[in-house]
Amino acid sequence: MRLNIQFREIENLLIGYIEGEIDINTAPILKDEFELIVLSDGMKIELDLSKVAYMDSSGLGVIVAFYKKVIREKVDLKLLLSERMMRIFKITGLCEFMDIEKKRSN
Repeated sequence: MRLNIQFREIENLLIGYIEGEIDINTAPILKDEFELIVLSDGMKIELDLSKVAYMDSSGLGVIVAFYKKVIREKVDLKLLLSERMMRIFKITGLCEFMDIEKKRSN
């Protein structure tokens, strides 16, 4: 399965829509997309991962590295997750310090 990444900017809010599988093959693509984001003071980022079907440890590593970067730059980051992805973040303990919200199905 492919990885689809789209960003939309509304004033100081950047919304990222990520769909597909984040694994050893696609994690570098996501990392490259994150590196293109220019962080600025007062910016907020919301990553919608609710349509991610699968994520392995390389995908989690990319998310954690991006989280550390935005925290250093004092940018707010929120993750919107499906129930399935929420379980992964709970098991790994990442939900203890990341701003995570379960996205409701439409």
